[in-house]
Amino acid sequence: MSAFNRFGPRAVLLAGATLLPTTLVAQTVPGDQPTTQATTPDAAPSGESNDDLQDIVVTGQTSRDRPLISASADITYATREDIDRRAPRSTADMLELVPGIFVEATAGEASNNYSVRGLQGGGQRFVQLEEDGMPILYGGGGADFFFQQDLTIDRLEAVKGGSSGVLTVNGAGATINFISKRPNFKEFEGAMRLTGYSYGLKRADFYYSAPLAENLAFNFGGYVQSSPGVRKNPFDYAGYRIKGSLEYRLPSGGSIRLSGRRGDMETAYYASAPYRFDDGDPASIPGFNIQRDNIGGDAFRSIQVPVSTAVDPDGFRQFRYKDGIRSLSNQARLDIDVPLSDTLSIFGRGRYMDYSYDFNGLFPGSGTGNAGLASAVNYLTPDPAVSPVIDLLRAGFAAYPTAQRFGIRNIRTGEVIGSNQTAALNALNGNGFLQRTTLNHDYVDGRDLGINVGTRWEVGTGSIKNSLTVGGMYYNVRRNQDQSATASVVNDVKNNSDIYDIVALDAGNGVVGSLTDSGLVSYGDWGNGIRQRKDESYSLYANDEIAFGDLRIDGGIRWESDTATAFDGNSAAVNQAVQPSVGGVVRNVGSTFNGTFSPTNAGRTGADGKLTQDKISWTVGANYLITPGFAVYARYADGFQTNNIDPITTIELYEAGVRYQYGRLFSGSVTVFRTNFNNQSYNFANPANPTQQQNINADLRTKGVEVDVVVRPVRWFSVDFQGVFQDPKLENLQIDGATQSGFEGNRPERTPARLWTVTPAIQLPNGLGDIYGRYKYVGKIFADAGNGVALPSYGVTSVGVNLNVTQQLQVSFNAENIFDVVGLTEGNPRQGQTQAITDGYFYARGIVGPTYGGSVTFRF
Repeated sequence: MSAFNRFGPRAVLLAGATLLPTTLVAQTVPGDQPTTQATTPDAAPSGESNDDLQDIVVTGQTSRDRPLISASADITYATREDIDRRAPRSTADMLELVPGIFVEATAGEASNNYSVRGLQGGGQRFVQLEEDGMPILYGGGGADFFFQQDLTIDRLEAVKGGSSGVLTVNGAGATINFISKRPNFKEFEGAMRLTGYSYGLKRADFYYSAPLAENLAFNFGGYVQSSPGVRKNPFDYAGYRIKGSLEYRLPSGGSIRLSGRRGDMETAYYASAPYRFDDGDPASIPGFNIQRDNIGGDAFRSIQVPVSTAVDPDGFRQFRYKDGIRSLSNQARLDIDVPLSDTLSIFGRGRYMDYSYDFNGLFPGSGTGNAGLASAVNYLTPDPAVSPVIDLLRAGFAAYPTAQRFGIRNIRTGEVIGSNQTAALNALNGNGFLQRTTLNHDYVDGRDLGINVGTRWEVGTGSIKNSLTVGGMYYNVRRNQDQSATASVVNDVKNNSDIYDIVALDAGNGVVGSLTDSGLVSYGDWGNGIRQRKDESYSLYANDEIAFGDLRIDGGIRWESDTATAFDGNSAAVNQAVQPSVGGVVRNVGSTFNGTFSPTNAGRTGADGKLTQDKISWTVGANYLITPGFAVYARYADGFQTNNIDPITTIELYEAGVRYQYGRLFSGSVTVFRTNFNNQSYNFANPANPTQQQNINADLRTKGVEVDVVVRPVRWFSVDFQGVFQDPKLENLQIDGATQSGFEGNRPERTPARLWTVTPAIQLPNGLGDIYGRYKYVGKIFADAGNGVALPSYGVTSVGVNLNVTQQLQVSFNAENIFDVVGLTEGNPRQGQTQAITDGYFYARGIVGPTYGGSVTFRF
C-alpha cells in the first residue's frame, strides 16, 4: 500500500503510536500516547481531497505534525479499508501490504514465515510485530500464534530499518505496528461483521465503544470463528480472541488507559507435501491434488506416542491432529501519557502476557526427505539400496524368523497387501506411493513482561525546532519447550491419508507379527526435545530531531544488555524401553529425557547457563523538502538482533529515496538500499540424523530498489504498484564452524530477486463502493543455500468488490488465485542446505488453489 494515502488526509503513526479519534495528531514515540492539537472527529475520508501532504507521519521520531513527504525513513501504512481489501486469511497475509516483505503464508493462520530486504526466508525474528507500539513477543518470531486482525484494529503501519532498530527491540529489519481503535468519548458506536469462505471459514467480528463519563470511555471487541483451514480437512478448528480497554483523559491533556486481551484459538497447520515436475513445472502427484488436498486427516486424529517417563509418567504423549495448533494467551496492559508543561511530557507503557501453544503438525518428508517418498513395492523390498525402512525390515526378520515376506496393513480398514501383490501395491491411490511423515508435537508455555518509559522535550525558535526523547525499556521473558515424542509413521499419498503398519507375513500372506505400532516406525526423531530459555533485557535510548526550515536531520541510539539463560534437557545414556503394551520391533523411545538439565553450549555460557551480551544500535537520517511536493531523503542504520545465548546478529542499512506528489495524478516513492546482515545464524536438522542440530552462519549482502506509487489518471480509477527488485548474495558461509565451498555468491534460500504487486481499483459512483483486482508476482527462489533446487516464479490474481448498500451496511466479496496457479514458497527445510530432486519428485510448501468468500458488515 502506498505510503501516500490515495483516499485523502490521514494521520500516520508508526513505531509505537496509537490512534486518537482526531484527524490532527501530534508527536508519538515508543511508549508515548499521542496528544492532539485539534478535536475534529475522524471522519471517513471522502476521496475528493487533493492534499495528501496533510498526512502526518511519526516514524519513531519525535517532532510534531511531520508530513509524510518530509520523513527520513522508509514508511508504509495501510488503512482499515486497505486491510479489508486484502481480505487476509492470516496475519502474514497483511504483511504483503508492505513493499519488500516476502511472505510465505502457506502454513495456515499461524506459524508462517516472512522476511525483509534479502534476508533468507524464515527470517521473521528480524521483523518485529507490534500492537499499539509494544512487541507482541520480545523475540519477534512466533507473534502470529497470538494475534490476528479484527474490527478493533484501525490500521497497519510499518517502518523498515532505520529508527525501527533503535526504538524497539529485535526490529532491526522492520517494525509492523497494528494500531487499535481508541474508545469513543462522544457517542456510542458499534459494528458487526459476518464472514464466510469457500473452504469452510465461519467468523463473526464485533466492536463496541461508548463514553461512560465526561472523560471516561471504553471499547470492547474481537471475533469468534471456526474453520477447517484452507485445505480439505475432516476437522473444524474453533476459537476466539477478545480485547477491551478503559481510558481516562486527564484534564490537563494526556491519558491513562487500562486494557486486556485474551485468546483461545485452534488453527490448522500445513507443512510440506509431495510434488512432481512436469516439463519443468511443479505439478500434483496422481491421486493427490496439491492445490486443495491435505495429507492429514482421520488417521492422525489422536496417536499415543511412546516417550520418556521423565516427560510423562505413563510413558506416552498424545499427538492430536484434531486440535491442530491451540494457542492460549492472556494479557494485561497499562498506557500512561502525562504532559508536565507545554514543552515537557512523560510517558509509560507496560504489558504482561502469559501464553502457550500446543502444536500438533504433520511434516511429510521430514528427516528422510525425498528418499522417504517411494513406491510401496520399494518400501517392502529388503534391499538397502531400495527400501527407505531397511533397518526396520532387518529387525523384522530377526523378530519373526518364519516370515516369508513383508506387507502393509491399513490401520483404518485392516486390509493387508503383501509384497508379492505388486499390482495392488502399484495401484494404491492411483500412484502406488508410501511416504514417511513426522508427527511434530511441540508445546511451549511462556511469560513476557515488557515496560517502556521515558520523557519528551520540545523547543523551537523561528524556523528551528528540536525534539528530544529519552527512555528505557525492560523485558523479562521465559519460555519452556516440550518437543519430545517426535515420531514418524508410514502413510500413503492421498487426501486424508491412511497410516499403515509394516507387517511380517507367512507364505499365504497371513500376518505373523507387526514391525510397527499403529504405523509408528520410529520415536524421538528430533532429540529429547526439552528446553528452557530466559531473557532479561535492559535498553536505554535517545532520539533527537532538529529542523532547519526545510532541512530535517534526526538521529537515535539504543544500548541493550541482555542476560540470557539456556538449558537443554539431558538425554539418558541408554534409551528408555517402551511400555509393555507397545507393539512392533522398535523397543525403545529413542532419545530419552532423563529428567535433568545442562547449560546449552556450556563453553559459551558457563555452569549457570547464563550469558550477558550488550550492543549499541544507532541511526542517522536527513530529509530535504525541495518543493512542497518533492523531497529527497537518506538514512544509515546499524542495528542488531538478540538471539538468547547465540551471538548477536548485526544489520547495517544504507538507503536513499525520493518522494513526489503531483496533485491527484501521482504520488509515490522510490528507495535504493543496501543491507548487510552480518553473522546471520540459525540451526537446521541434520538430514542424515534429525536428532542432531547443525548451525549455519553466513553474511548476507543485498542491494536493491523499492518502488511504491499510486497513479490516478481520473477521479474514479487508480493503479497502485509496489515492489522490490534486489540482488541478495551469501558470503562467508560456514556450517558448524567450518567454511563451506560452493556457497559463495549464492542467493539466500527462499529469497526472491523480484517481488511486486499491482492493484487497479475503480471507484463506483455516488460512494457506492469499489471494484478492484490484484496481481502478485513472486520471482524464482531457491529451496536451499546451495541453490540446488530452484522453485519457479509465479503470479497470483485476485479480484473483489466492496458495496456500500447503505451508510451502515457494507457487503464485500473476494476471490483469490482465480486462475489456480501453482506457487511454491519453500522446499523441504529439514532436508538440509543442499537439496535435490529424486526421480522427478520432491517436497515443497505451496499456496492453495482458488478460494472465494465475503463478508457483511453492519455499523451502528
